[in-house]
Amino acid sequence: MKRVRRVLAAATAVVAVATGSVAAAPARGGEPPRHAGLQERLDGLVAEGAVGALVEVRDGRRVWRGTSGVAERDTERAVPERGRFRIGSITKTFVATVVLQLADEGRLRLDDPVEKWLPGVVPDGGDITVRHLLGHTSGIYDYKRTLAVPPDPAFLDYRDRTWTPQEQIARAVAHPPTSTPPGSAYAYSNTGYVLLGQIIEEATGRPYAQEVGRRIIRPLHLHHTSLPGTYPRIRGAHPRGYVPIEQEGGIRLVDFTEMNPSLFGAGGEMISTAGDLDRFFAALIGGRLLPDRLLDEMRTPSFEGRSYGLGLAWKDTACGTTVYGNDGDAMAYQTWSFTTPDLRRQVTVALTPDHSADLDDSVDALLDEAFCG
Repeated sequence: MKRVRRVLAAATAVVAVATGSVAAAPARGGEPPRHAGLQERLDGLVAEGAVGALVEVRDGRRVWRGTSGVAERDTERAVPERGRFRIGSITKTFVATVVLQLADEGRLRLDDPVEKWLPGVVPDGGDITVRHLLGHTSGIYDYKRTLAVPPDPAFLDYRDRTWTPQEQIARAVAHPPTSTPPGSAYAYSNTGYVLLGQIIEEATGRPYAQEVGRRIIRPLHLHHTSLPGTYPRIRGAHPRGYVPIEQEGGIRLVDFTEMNPSLFGAGGEMISTAGDLDRFFAALIGGRLLPDRLLDEMRTPSFEGRSYGLGLAWKDTACGTTVYGNDGDAMAYQTWSFTTPDLRRQVTVALTPDHSADLDDSVDALLDEAFCG
């Protein structure tokens, strides 16, 4: 559920007072200076507003992993270095890769109208293209904006609720477009990726989860990555995640680890690890999943001035290197995964926020240290 973390931080700034704080883990003795600096940055994230955090830095064949905080509140259980977590909108990069592979195979075109694949589903679907959906320029309303969000207690009802794509799309198209005509503005829309999941199924005869599995997860041996569908648990070692909820006149962190991921669907349901995400982005940016012409499309801004293409994002680091990847917000879990174009360095950060602060700037500083140090 990308793009909501600043709102949550502003709405729940009192949560740290209500729940207490978690001490950051000390930096590990004997580490090289650069890694000691990364550990300090990671500890700073926990001190500023996270229950637990982990980072993995790959330098060629060398790998450094760090953790801070705890895997579960009110315990001393360490964050598992290779633990799994919900990756939120990084799911979109996997889905976009499948769509572009289908385009390479001639099974669809990026400029196909939505109406061709999903007739009657979207108003003015003849004017909205697959490309618009991929780049968030369709103008289709984001169904997430129709939902209750923390600290509203009604958000907890979603833990056990199964959502269908049809229901999510219907909620979105009940609202007018955020802009017209399609392509005239950038507006982040999870609905677009729900529609892309449906288009993948129409083009292949198989659900998008199966296509992601057979085209990406299995060939790359991403053994710790899954699309759980409606299964609520995270298999294997993992930190627990929390959301701030108004209860008894105050705001308390409520465990939201187990939840029905159909809430996120094709826009954000996946579970993975830092190692698997590094492997995926190395394969993608390294040209193993797409031909150059389509990878170039993916890396071209979908709208002028935006650092987002067709399901892929990028950042300019403090040392002038542009790194490619994506970030994701699954409410109780937040993730950033980026790689240099030459694949010499990759960095993945995952944390479980306590929602007392917006950590974006601090994560950016950690990424700068990891890529530029």
